[in-house]
Amino acid sequence: MKFTILITSYNKGQYLKDCIDSCLNQSEKDFEIIICDNYSDDNSDDIFSRYKDSFKLIKKKRISKYAPINQIDLIKEGLGNAKGQFICLLDGDDYFQANKLKNISKYFENNKDLNVIFDLAEVKNNDLLYKFKLKKKFQKNIWPTIINTSSISIKKNFLDKCFGDKLFEDYEMMEIDFRINVYSRCIEKKYKIIPENLTIYRNVEGSLITSIKKFSKKWWLKRLQAHQFMNYVFSKYNLKYKNIFDYSFTKFLSIVFNLKR
Repeated sequence: MKFTILITSYNKGQYLKDCIDSCLNQSEKDFEIIICDNYSDDNSDDIFSRYKDSFKLIKKKRISKYAPINQIDLIKEGLGNAKGQFICLLDGDDYFQANKLKNISKYFENNKDLNVIFDLAEVKNNDLLYKFKLKKKFQKNIWPTIINTSSISIKKNFLDKCFGDKLFEDYEMMEIDFRINVYSRCIEKKYKIIPENLTIYRNVEGSLITSIKKFSKKWWLKRLQAHQFMNYVFSKYNLKYKNIFDYSFTKFLSIVFNLKR
């Protein structure tokens, strides 16, 4: 099998129909759908029952109070059941354009060395759509602009390797998209960012990204963990993490404000 679309969801019932329909309507037909759900208590089960013959449903209890860790745990569970050569990650509140898998397939076929393909999503804010843009970073050694989970297509054996190398452990505030972006774009460098807009990313209030207010204590704590993860990954692969000033300043603030998880 060529593709596994791996959907993770928790209480995303109001968006699941669009999400699942977008997968079933793909022009590329060589794929399976796996949905991993943290025992949602909204109307998700009603949606699942309508499509029960269209995908494999895996339910797993949350293992953490931190949403990123629960998402990573669901992806690990789904990956263990996946048959596809390529994994397309998808959050339950996002959806794909109908030609996504066909386009991704062409890029992988024409670039055998690639392990990860990122497409640049269109961001949906209420009924408005705008294109996601990569920001120009003023700091040379900071992490790159993070391309969201639903825009990540990744070789199954490479995602297995990431889990085997323990890149998804600890740092409980760090989402899987941050980790994959950092490792593939800063360390391993067998990736491609394509110009096609193949994903619709919903800017949903209360999501992993929007739930933290900029410059709040939680924002600084998450920034500290981002530096710690960067330092860990660079050291793991015998590289030097050079963003010393920002890292040191963030650590200083964490002491001044007594930042705790």
